[in-house]
Amino acid sequence: MKKRNLLLTLGITALCVILVVTLLVYTLNPPTALQRAINFIDGSREPYALLWLDVMHRQFGIAAFTDALQRYDQEITTRTNEAPLLRVFRRIADHDNQLQDGDLQAVSVDVDRITVPALYCDQLGLTDNYPAMLEGAAVQGGYLLTHALLACVWFKENGYAVPLSARFINDIYYATATLIGNDPVVTDLELEAAAFLYLAGQGALVDGAFVDRVIAVQNYDGGWLLSSNTPGKSDWHPSILGLFLLLHREYPADSYPSMLDPASP
Repeated sequence: MKKRNLLLTLGITALCVILVVTLLVYTLNPPTALQRAINFIDGSREPYALLWLDVMHRQFGIAAFTDALQRYDQEITTRTNEAPLLRVFRRIADHDNQLQDGDLQAVSVDVDRITVPALYCDQLGLTDNYPAMLEGAAVQGGYLLTHALLACVWFKENGYAVPLSARFINDIYYATATLIGNDPVVTDLELEAAAFLYLAGQGALVDGAFVDRVIAVQNYDGGWLLSSNTPGKSDWHPSILGLFLLLHREYPADSYPSMLDPASP
């Protein structure tokens, strides 16, 4: 009995020592904002977050996101109602993605009607009224503007020439930059505007002070709120965008691999 008690005491002591050492290491070397953001989003099962993780793996080499596409495919098999649209956007991570009959009919949301034609433009071309629709979306501002910018990014990455003037494209850049305010509150729309500007190679239009504010309002769990002045839980969408901005700050470069998975050589 004494021997058993001694062993139990030694075991408890060892666990206490490990706990204390772990706490000391954490205190002396707290995880960075980037590490916290990666840890927060890595366990996500949100399909569109997983597509972004695949992009981050290809652009920045984040090892934790190596299996993001495989995880995305698993989600497709378990989300019957969402599967058609998920298959449509899968092309972000797989250039040779195969659609099933009727998948494109699932594209119904206004922002998706702007971006999906750009995603498949090299395969399906564009309707005659698409340029006017894109211009109209840009004029409306908000998320339609940011997605008009994203569509322009995808046209370029797909090597597709759209009859849009250089002035129009430049106006989209600057209009998107005006979505980012100077007040301390950080919103999902501002994060999206900044992230998409970086995707477009226009990160210089994002004030470094904004990225500082993004870090300042990061939640304790490593994520971000839809609006930093509204209480609630961290949401995957602003958290993905916040992480993307931190990666660009941590790993600055003149250029990055494309957001879309490129065609095989």
